Amino acid sequence: MSHRFHVPAVSTLLGLVAVFAALSITLSDSTQLAAAANESCPKTTLTDIEDEVMCPVCGTPLVLAEEAPQAKRERAFIVDLIKQCRSKEQIKKSLVAEFGTEILALPEKRGFDLAAWVVPILALLFAAIGIALALIFWRRRSNGAEPPATAPPLSKSDTDRLDDEISRLDP
Repeated sequence: MSHRFHVPAVSTLLGLVAVFAALSITLSDSTQLAAAANESCPKTTLTDIEDEVMCPVCGTPLVLAEEAPQAKRERAFIVDLIKQCRSKEQIKKSLVAEFGTEILALPEKRGFDLAAWVVPILALLFAAIGIALALIFWRRRSNGAEPPATAPPLSKSDTDRLDDEISRLDP
């Protein structure tokens, strides 16, 4: 009796193994490509940007403008830019190009907008200097000054009249 292998069954089995190997390599490569794409894409989120931009219509931060149609369109614009793997700064530049500089919640740190950063710092500095100088002068005056004069003692008639008033008012 001769032992013969059924050739179509073996070739089918080898074909399935080859297809499985090719699929696993392809899936492995695609997951590595997706991971590489995710690593190169900035981790920008809508929440990251919402608190730093304003609604162009109502002027409130975008995170607070829930119902405004323009705020919804602005959010959709931001989401599209996020899907295009744009960084936070690139998205903010696109928003400024689309809606103007008024869209930014924080003023720029150059030009006239720099005053929004410098003036409060200078005001706090001058207030601190003023308080320090006032304390220095106040302490100098209180160190060399004489204690306040005491009132002269009451006469016998004033003391009696005061005692009568107190006893009349005190039951």
